[in-house]
Amino acid sequence: MMQPKAKILVVDDDQVARELLVEALQKEGYDVESFGSGQEAIERGQQLPVDLVLTDIRMGAVDGFHVLREFKRIRPGTPIVLLTAFGSLEGAIEAIKQGAYDYLAKPFRKEEVCLVVQRSLDHARLLRENSRFREELRERAVLTGLVGSSPAMLEVYKLVARVAQGKSTVLLEGESGTGKELVARAIHGNSPRHEMPFVPVNCGALPDALLESEMFGHEKGAFTGAVGVKHGLFETANGGTLFLDEIGELGQALQVKLLRVMQDQEIRRVGGTSSVKVDVRLIAATNRDLPTLVKEGRFREDLFYRLNVVRIKLPPLRERREDLAMLAHHFLQKYTGTADHPVRGFARETLALLDQYSWPGNVRELENAIERAVSLSHGPVVLPEDLPESLRRTALAPPSVHQAAPVLEKDDRSEFLLTLEEVERRHLLRVLKEMKGNKVKTAKILGIDRRTLYRMAERFGIDLGEDTEGTGENPTKA
Repeated sequence: MMQPKAKILVVDDDQVARELLVEALQKEGYDVESFGSGQEAIERGQQLPVDLVLTDIRMGAVDGFHVLREFKRIRPGTPIVLLTAFGSLEGAIEAIKQGAYDYLAKPFRKEEVCLVVQRSLDHARLLRENSRFREELRERAVLTGLVGSSPAMLEVYKLVARVAQGKSTVLLEGESGTGKELVARAIHGNSPRHEMPFVPVNCGALPDALLESEMFGHEKGAFTGAVGVKHGLFETANGGTLFLDEIGELGQALQVKLLRVMQDQEIRRVGGTSSVKVDVRLIAATNRDLPTLVKEGRFREDLFYRLNVVRIKLPPLRERREDLAMLAHHFLQKYTGTADHPVRGFARETLALLDQYSWPGNVRELENAIERAVSLSHGPVVLPEDLPESLRRTALAPPSVHQAAPVLEKDDRSEFLLTLEEVERRHLLRVLKEMKGNKVKTAKILGIDRRTLYRMAERFGIDLGEDTEGTGENPTKA
């Protein structure tokens, strides 16, 4: 299905300027309506939604600032770009202060207008996506506490919904950081046991002697320091769910005792002589290959089959990249509340870096990266330099010899066969040349800040010259 054309309103009492703008934007494929007065544009905005408004400032009784304020009231998500023949720094500051997306001084070039229009529409789309992400997160948090809508995660949701109502033991498999405990909590939270305890224990965190006491409890005098009766985690979880994380680390002796508990539904405290009945649903998780451990004699086969009643495999993050943006916004929302300044979103280059990275630490690594970025960010959006250096270095690393792009013959260097990296480099050079080396204007047209511009130039080996503006440096020196 074709995407509908963006609807743009052009507002200017100068008919010639208005018609030039309409012609330029229609050639770019936009659906354009034009008005000679601000009041007509406001009335049109009250009737139907629009995607963007380009309005002159100095018009009759209803000027561009009035149009801006009215659209902010009736269509708050619509970006407004102000145009004026009397450009000044004060005017630009006032326009942005009142909520305009951008400010253009006449006379302007068609290319400049088209770039600003595209950036404005992209910005509005990102804001809508952010809003949609937040809404989806709110809805899904009520159900599972999980984030993601990829096909792989939808399969996980289906299995969670099916097994939640029963008592069957569940085995969760997946790499470290894939969210196994979140899935366990989702199963418990959607089960008839949701009002009873959910008790997690990491089987690899303690030596077997201590873990046995933690899981089954002990009687007074069972060992040195046992000064009283201690109820174990099975008793604590009675009526609820016990989550055994990293079950593959469990020693042989404890495997035998766990198997007995699963068979008899009763435990015996360390040093005790009588059994205690327990009603506990078990959910186990592992990042190891249990069938291989069984073959090697390091994990009991009968315990494996007891645990492997319902098996749910959690996909690594690299296999569910459709969820990256949603997860990133989820963690951004989580940690923005603890930051000294509000961070509203991500620069496009930042999301591209997140997508290029392989995420060996999965969702947990992504969360840590976003928490760090939020704490280091100085502005309203997370920039690439706010991400961990190791992530940036790995994501931007050149492809291996097996992944390298094929060398093109001299007569086959068509522009459409260039790598994205080369397209980006050439575009940067074109904009620098068009702006006569003015770095402020170049950064503005590219939609980036000057720090990012310098980093791009360094990456492509482009000499930006002295740190002065409008001096006509040669931007093609590499």
